[in-house]
Amino acid sequence: MKNRPIHPLATVLCIAGSDSSAGAGLQADLKTIHALGGYALTVPTAITAQNSFGVTAVYPLAPEIVQVQLETLFADYQIQAIKIGMLGNLGILKVVLDCLQQHPEIPMVLDPVLMSSSGRPLLEAEALPLFIKTLLPLATVVTPNIPELNALIQSSTPYTTFRGQADEVPEMAECLFSLGVQNAVIKGGHSIETEAIDYLVMSNNASYNPHHLPSIQAYSSLRLETPNTHGTGCTYSSALAVELAKGKALPQAVKASKAYLLKVLLSAQQGQGQPQYITHTLPLESQRKGGLHHLDVSENQTLLK
Repeated sequence: MKNRPIHPLATVLCIAGSDSSAGAGLQADLKTIHALGGYALTVPTAITAQNSFGVTAVYPLAPEIVQVQLETLFADYQIQAIKIGMLGNLGILKVVLDCLQQHPEIPMVLDPVLMSSSGRPLLEAEALPLFIKTLLPLATVVTPNIPELNALIQSSTPYTTFRGQADEVPEMAECLFSLGVQNAVIKGGHSIETEAIDYLVMSNNASYNPHHLPSIQAYSSLRLETPNTHGTGCTYSSALAVELAKGKALPQAVKASKAYLLKVLLSAQQGQGQPQYITHTLPLESQRKGGLHHLDVSENQTLLK
């Protein structure tokens, strides 16, 4: 019997916080990347205590621990893409920046996690100027939702606030490009549009935009009414990272990532941990934000247009 050829999985390095409920953060990254046929390496930046109701505590790791994790992994593995989520503080940001600047050839997806959905800051305020000035331009693609986009651009245009309408997209793109962003996926989950429309905006970056012109592509789907949205941003960005690691062009990677996200949103209720029904001020269903069903292997059709 002949030996079967070895084809290593596309390897993605994930740098993010750990989520004890496993709905977001590194745990969502792990499940997403392995579900999509990649291999995930993980560098935690913080330990969080959270459940489906929100984040109750955040404990950033020492920057030295983050640094030695990165050095150890790069000394062994061939990494095809990097996904960055929560960084926590200035010390960790500086360590990650130093690592990225040594490996500019690796595609990097930056999910600008600034605050949890329950309102807890996930990047200290003093780190934001360096985050914007230095980290944003290093990313191959940045994946902000509308609140994150507004937080980023208000550093340079403090009187501008976007609502996510279609006619705002060119201006949103120009604001991001003015901050040095190469390419971005402006996510439509928080927009006021009736459909969930994500916009890929590409600058004149030669490697991903062969025509050397600013470009906008829309990816539309029906808007799902579901409480199970915990970890959607982490899932989307890690899916995008593994698709880039496989060698897909950015527009095709975005399309595949949105299709995956829709599928695991549609089946999220099947993948929920059983809730502990306790008394709250509001009905439980109005407070819980369940995670996704990342390992759904069904062939169900998504609602992607």
